[in-house]
Amino acid sequence: MFDKSIEVIFCFVSSLAALEIIEAIEAISNGTSSVIVSRKRPSEGNYQKEKDLCIKYFDQWSESDQVEFVEHLISRMCHYQHGHINSYLKPMLQRDFITALPEQGLDHIAENILSYLDARSLCAAELVCKEWQRVISEGMLWKKLIERMVRTDPLWKGLSERRGWDQYLFKNRPTDGPPNSFYRSLYPKIIQDIETIESNWRCGRHNLQRIQCRSENSKGVYCLQYDDEKIISGLRDNSIKIWDKTSLECLKVLTGHTGSVLCLQYDERVIVTGSSDSTVRVWDVNTGEVLNTLIHHNEAVLHLRFSNGLMVTCSKDRSIAVWDMASATDITLRRVLVGHRAAVNVVDFDDKYIVSASGDRTIKVWSTSTCEFVRTLNGHKRGIACLQYRDRLVVSGSSDNTIRLWDIECGACLRVLEGHEELVRCIRFDNKRIVSGAYDGKIKVWDLQAALDPRAPASTLCLRTLVEHSGRVFRLQFDEFQIISSSHDDTILIWDFLNVPPSAQNETRSPSRTYTYISR
Repeated sequence: MFDKSIEVIFCFVSSLAALEIIEAIEAISNGTSSVIVSRKRPSEGNYQKEKDLCIKYFDQWSESDQVEFVEHLISRMCHYQHGHINSYLKPMLQRDFITALPEQGLDHIAENILSYLDARSLCAAELVCKEWQRVISEGMLWKKLIERMVRTDPLWKGLSERRGWDQYLFKNRPTDGPPNSFYRSLYPKIIQDIETIESNWRCGRHNLQRIQCRSENSKGVYCLQYDDEKIISGLRDNSIKIWDKTSLECLKVLTGHTGSVLCLQYDERVIVTGSSDSTVRVWDVNTGEVLNTLIHHNEAVLHLRFSNGLMVTCSKDRSIAVWDMASATDITLRRVLVGHRAAVNVVDFDDKYIVSASGDRTIKVWSTSTCEFVRTLNGHKRGIACLQYRDRLVVSGSSDNTIRLWDIECGACLRVLEGHEELVRCIRFDNKRIVSGAYDGKIKVWDLQAALDPRAPASTLCLRTLVEHSGRVFRLQFDEFQIISSSHDDTILIWDFLNVPPSAQNETRSPSRTYTYISR
């Protein structure tokens, strides 16, 4: 039936198309091709009957037969006819799926599609029509956008905790929190906060807090680590002091080492410290009780790192010790790495590499799994005092007063940063910045991304120099909101770039409050 009827229809269509093609050629030859007038049908009555017959046959066919017929029909038409058909089909093919989905009871799909938009696109989507605005509002999509940022960006996460709006996020029931309009107005406030923080970093605006650590025998704070609740510091007077991060009062003093506490690291269970008395001690972070003492190195333990059951220590005795750390009381020596020709000042590691730096001017790379030597990074002109390693990047500081950035995989030096006037004693970096402290008493903030760009001029790399310490800077740690540093001047300084008072907005140095702890 289909084949027979299609032959009849094509005979009719072909005659119409032929007539239209002839008229088009005549129009072109007469110079009137810019406007082609619709052709008059030769017999209006016959056309209507033939059209009705075509439609009758068409309606009797299956969908696939109908599609096949239309394809044949289009293939027999000329170019300008294709243009008319395209103009006719275009609006028919457009679908407002965001409006159509809720009509089918599929609101959740419309919400899910729009939830992938960024803030600028979400603003534009709200203006499309009332239905799109309703889907965004009832789907709480501004809330979901903020939650996505908090999950993926540490700056957003930290800001949510410090500003208190984390209490409105990740609620199971929509009735547990404010309406979508609250989050819609919250978003630009968050962006303004982030821009202010970035500006404060670049301009050096900060609120400064100072902890005085002086006691009778102390002449410096060699190391520190902090979290939201506390600061733990290692001092030259052989003690470890734990400070409340809010009140800045000393909560506890741990004693046991017979030499200066040169390095430390802690987690939720233990504090591990290394000392000039050549020992490593493990303490209960909550009670302060000594849980273990490791006696291995022959001279001062200069640095240590531990993570995921592995600990690495290094010493003035030129060696590196790799330990299996099953628990606080079950720590066994796996391997001793020997290769440096002077004191090993610092170590860092991940699952792939152990990285060490020494007074012999070299950085050595070792396999974490096998403890075998991999390569040496050469370039510093004098001994290396500090480094940090993450992913492919190693950043090191030296007594040649420079900072070097290295690609650990090929050993290439990517950039040399110059600016400190004395030995660079401590260095940390994140995805945006490098922060360094030196024996010149200065802390410098560098643009990491610019430093990794070989086209960036050297003059643009140092964002800010912070000068408050009156002695050598021994150690620092930082996050998106603050730097905490310690010094030979017996102080711990907290440089807060978030809570900057309005009076300091036009200043680079801000008023400080000082807390003094006197040991008894």
